Amino acid sequence: MICQRCNKNVSSVHLTRIVNGKKTELYLCEDCAREAGHLSFPENNPFDFTNFLKGILNPEEEIYGDYFQEDRCSLCGMSYQDFTKNALLGCSNCYIEFENRLEPILRRIHGNIVHNGKVPKRTGGTLRIRKEIEEYKEEMQRAVDNEEFERAAELRDKIKELENMLAVRGGDKDVE
Repeated sequence: MICQRCNKNVSSVHLTRIVNGKKTELYLCEDCAREAGHLSFPENNPFDFTNFLKGILNPEEEIYGDYFQEDRCSLCGMSYQDFTKNALLGCSNCYIEFENRLEPILRRIHGNIVHNGKVPKRTGGTLRIRKEIEEYKEEMQRAVDNEEFERAAELRDKIKELENMLAVRGGDKDVE
């Protein structure tokens, strides 16, 4: 494929950008990609994980400049700029201090800001049942809101069945 910028050289860089669910693709030769600033990896290690994270953690650095360097954690003294360089926070208080900046990053990486975790099948029987009950309750509420009362009744019955299973297991025990 020919470079879409210069229309001369063979493209060797494929850029894909997805913004608000809209996908845009661009094919560039190496020279055009470098001129446009799309090849900004250091020459010593182009696939350095720290550089990858830095791009995710701080894409606005060029726009805001030194703005990020001013904020520091009141407990450990780590700056947001330090975090963007090594992708590690200094202490648990950093999550509170940098909350406004971390939230969009976590949403971008994980798709959510709440960590639900996973439970091994062998040991998480009761926890899985409780999570399933919560999911059914949410689904039942949506059914009621949509006036799907038969569906809500089915979900209510499933919830009761699962709650009975918990009662038989002893409620707080986590054995399958």
